[in-house]
Amino acid sequence: MRVDRVALRGLRARGHHGVFAREREEGQTFIVDLDLGLDTRPAAASDDLSKTVHYGIVAEEVVALVEGEPVDLIETLAERIAEACLAHEAVREVEVVVHKPEAPVTVPFDDVTITIKRSHV
Repeated sequence: MRVDRVALRGLRARGHHGVFAREREEGQTFIVDLDLGLDTRPAAASDDLSKTVHYGIVAEEVVALVEGEPVDLIETLAERIAEACLAHEAVREVEVVVHKPEAPVTVPFDDVTITIKRSHV
């Protein structure tokens, strides 16, 4: 099967994820990058949005997950985001990167990320 890519970069939302009480109480910014794998030929041939993935809706769903029920691990958050993306009929695979730039790390750093890849296979 042919796989094309639709990417969303830098989706930002405030969430209360983490294992420490301060993270749960105060919250922090999370940034999500998505790489959605799908066959775009049917949509391109028909110029029909219903034959591809509506990335605006995907973005809203991702933000709702980040802002929603807290989890301890960003691994869990990434998995939930991947499942939501794969629920869209056109999406065959997804790569999710969750950034936690305000992670409670005691030394200077730029970012903490988790990257997962999931598919219907």
